[in-house]
Amino acid sequence: MTQAIRNPFILTGTIPPEYFCDRKKESERLTRTITQGGNICLISPRRMGKSKLVRFCYDKPELTDSYYTFYIDILHTSSLRELTYTFGQNVFETLNSQSKKMLATLAQGLKSIQAKFGFDPINYTPTFSLELGDITKPEFTLSEIFQCLEKADKPCIVTFDEFQQITRYPERNVEALLRSHIQHLGNVHFIFAGSERHLISEMFQSSARPFYNSTDILELHAIAPEEYIPFVTQWFETYEKTINNELVMRIYQLFEGNTYYMQKTFHEAFINTPSQSKCTLSKLNETVNSILEDAGDGYRQLLSRIPERQKEVLYAIATEGKASRIMSAAFIKSHSLTSASAVQAATRKLMEADLLSVENEVYYVPDILLRFYLRKLQGIAVEL
Repeated sequence: MTQAIRNPFILTGTIPPEYFCDRKKESERLTRTITQGGNICLISPRRMGKSKLVRFCYDKPELTDSYYTFYIDILHTSSLRELTYTFGQNVFETLNSQSKKMLATLAQGLKSIQAKFGFDPINYTPTFSLELGDITKPEFTLSEIFQCLEKADKPCIVTFDEFQQITRYPERNVEALLRSHIQHLGNVHFIFAGSERHLISEMFQSSARPFYNSTDILELHAIAPEEYIPFVTQWFETYEKTINNELVMRIYQLFEGNTYYMQKTFHEAFINTPSQSKCTLSKLNETVNSILEDAGDGYRQLLSRIPERQKEVLYAIATEGKASRIMSAAFIKSHSLTSASAVQAATRKLMEADLLSVENEVYYVPDILLRFYLRKLQGIAVEL
């Protein structure tokens, strides 16, 4: 056991293998696909642990020792230029810490922004100053970055997290542009991760799209309770604390197996359970409600930016938990909504904002904690 770890339910940073619950098959498949020269599309709901899984695989000796690994989260980007900027910064920072030789190759290859490279004579380190406005021809700069990686002295692995975000860019040819570069790269392998299942699935499984049939597909589901429950109880016991299986299962069911929210709950419950004592139902209830209260400020700000008609639909669906036939007269009347056309328009906007998801014609709020918060505003308490 790593002595420096004071809480085995780690939320941020690198997770040592002994604190990483299950995902053996997923990590083996992802690592095997990439090391054999393939690309993979990783699909999972948000906060289910896909970024932790990728970073866990990156830290494996077979990848750490033999590959350059890059992780680019593009959820915050809104254009091809922003994607290129974020990608370039990440490549520089990674190579700066791993290979001065490759850094020099990057400096020589990025002719479109060459003047931005320099040298700090005090710290004896390379510098890279890049502003978003410096990228005037993102297609050209993007090509230069890919070519730099293609010439690297080790194979490269690039993860684009929240890859479905490119479908929202104002440029219409981004998918085709990226595919045209990627299909010719032999030294660079890709992990395309996404949390909006309907969007990311269509990108890779529709024959009309550029990335069709170009990767393996790996769907990340909830960790099985028979794996997760012993993980929690054993770590409590290791630190001379106790929690019974039934309580762990209640949290599992409450959060529908969502990895982050379960981990967050047990992280806090572990802190609030003294050594030589037992974690109780009331303590877990307090923990969940405290987490919900802490998230309240962010959710209030979020709701303040949503138009009233959309908010009404969001409340209605959250109140039911999972809602079907939301355009029906019965649903509209039950929740005092305006009309089927108004519900349809609001639903479309909420889905574009990733505040609403649909699966098999059943609508739900994908952020489970937000769902609880909306229900709480309707007077429905969260109870284990």
